[in-house]
Amino acid sequence: MADIARQAQVSEATVSRVINDRPGVSPETRQAVLTALDVLGYERPERLRKRSAGLVGLVVPELDNPIFPAFAQVIESTLAQSGYTPVLCTQSPGGVTEDEYVEMLLDRQVSGIVFVSGLHADTTADPERYLRLLARPLPIVLVNGHTNGIDAPFVSCDEQLAGELAVGHLASLGHRRIGLISGPHRFSPVQRKLAGYRAAVQRELGTPASEVDDLVELTLFGVEGGEVAAERLLNKGATGIICGSDLMALGAIRAARRRGMSVPGDVSVIGFDDSPLMAFTDPPLTTLRQPVAAMAVAAVRSLVDEINGHGSPRSEYLFRPELVVRSSTAMAPARRKLTADASAA
Repeated sequence: MADIARQAQVSEATVSRVINDRPGVSPETRQAVLTALDVLGYERPERLRKRSAGLVGLVVPELDNPIFPAFAQVIESTLAQSGYTPVLCTQSPGGVTEDEYVEMLLDRQVSGIVFVSGLHADTTADPERYLRLLARPLPIVLVNGHTNGIDAPFVSCDEQLAGELAVGHLASLGHRRIGLISGPHRFSPVQRKLAGYRAAVQRELGTPASEVDDLVELTLFGVEGGEVAAERLLNKGATGIICGSDLMALGAIRAARRRGMSVPGDVSVIGFDDSPLMAFTDPPLTTLRQPVAAMAVAAVRSLVDEINGHGSPRSEYLFRPELVVRSSTAMAPARRKLTADASAA
């Protein structure tokens, strides 16, 4: 009792009231005590155990990119609050495929499945796999990656707006040679970010449409892909680089430093995701933040509505990214020189 009281920061009397299911305790305090029981490894009394409303599958890509564990954590906790038991399925190169995970989940009679950045984001993948699930019928929700013809809720970050915001930020700092690094073109989020980049470069910099893609490098996601692509952009004179993920941005910073260049003194770098620890990199990374918590909660609520037969809107929920300015972006070298010259004069 004393251990639980300390963990929950309440009195032992309050713990006693919760354990014995007596009135006089606020819902917040009751939940704090129950959480303390779970954290400390005590079993809840039988009358306080919430029966699972069923299993829900959660299929995510590999966990090397910190944004995917962030999504998984919020989705799992939100499902648990709704009474569902999440079954986490993580993919890795050469490991269990998305389709194989789905078969396992169907064998376990899951009530629904949430897919995060799955094959639905790949425009070359066959959408029939999702149509078969809907025909069973099995409720599904698809996060980050829209596909026409699938009658299910989609939850996405507005990648096109992200591309526009990133270009606008660098242009406002005087950058004229702004490059884009992202993943393979077959992924719909990449196509959207590229569309936002193209529109903003033409609008903000007056770049002719025929020249817009001169500073675009599409490669493999990850630090290594970002590093190789940044090398090519730096060879082309880019002073600002927009990346399709935070990991790619870290690779771009590594490429610049290997050349003896300073970030942001010689080149500015922008990431995407605002995954955990990006505020503590060297330099702290300017990035486009995905609203992970809001997106995850929307995905779970849509799925639970589907499971309960209420029917969620069969449309795409688009969430606005937030430009988080830190220390990896600064005034373009040319503008900084002009400003210095003007000050000296």
